[in-house]
Amino acid sequence: MTMLAIDGLNVWFGTARDRVDAVKAASFSVAQGESFGLVGESGSGKSTILRAITGLAPTWSGEISVAGQPVLAKRPKSFFKTVQMVFQDPYASLHPRHSVDQVLGETLYLHGFKEIDARVVKLLDDVGLGQKFRFRYPHQLSGGQRQRVAIARALAPEPTLLLLDEPTSALDVSVQAEILNLLVDLRQEHHLTYLMVSHDLSVVGHMCDSLAVMKDGEIVEIMDVAALRRMEATHPYAQHLLQASV
Repeated sequence: MTMLAIDGLNVWFGTARDRVDAVKAASFSVAQGESFGLVGESGSGKSTILRAITGLAPTWSGEISVAGQPVLAKRPKSFFKTVQMVFQDPYASLHPRHSVDQVLGETLYLHGFKEIDARVVKLLDDVGLGQKFRFRYPHQLSGGQRQRVAIARALAPEPTLLLLDEPTSALDVSVQAEILNLLVDLRQEHHLTYLMVSHDLSVVGHMCDSLAVMKDGEIVEIMDVAALRRMEATHPYAQHLLQASV
């Protein structure tokens, strides 16, 4: 089954002479259970695709479908039980005056879950934090711990598709591997599908099954990770990226 299908996606900002075309005619699909990477330099349109899927970039054309259902301009509440996003900067994405318990409890409540206390405890265990972090605030957590809370919040509605926007790039190198390995484990345990944005090919090689290379808003090549490891790119820009990563 195809979990995510993108066909002829265009995303732009502004109008008339001020218009900027951030994504141009992007097409790819992600199978259920697959981890798919979007790679490219800053400004290539990677994160904009994630934002178009979630509705954070509202001006787009083309077709987006999730689990066979077309994504419309107004997304129903049920959409966010299927699709969740983990942002680059966990500190910016967590409310500074909300404890971990409030962050997770409110998300569960909004999505209609019962037995919220037990679910909060389970979520904290799932991301390797445990109950001792339940009543702490974001400023009392390290960067890695904050990102674990952000991942727990994304898992709370029990989604099937997680959008990961450079989830480790704001973290210390020593913590990055821990979070990536956590995401690998969670994908297996929760039968998740990932769409992951990264500028780091080694991260994509570790996390993903397939990837699309983006340049100036366009997808220039789609390849599987085996081809990435063999350094087998056909487009000159993709070849340049691979050579620069060695």
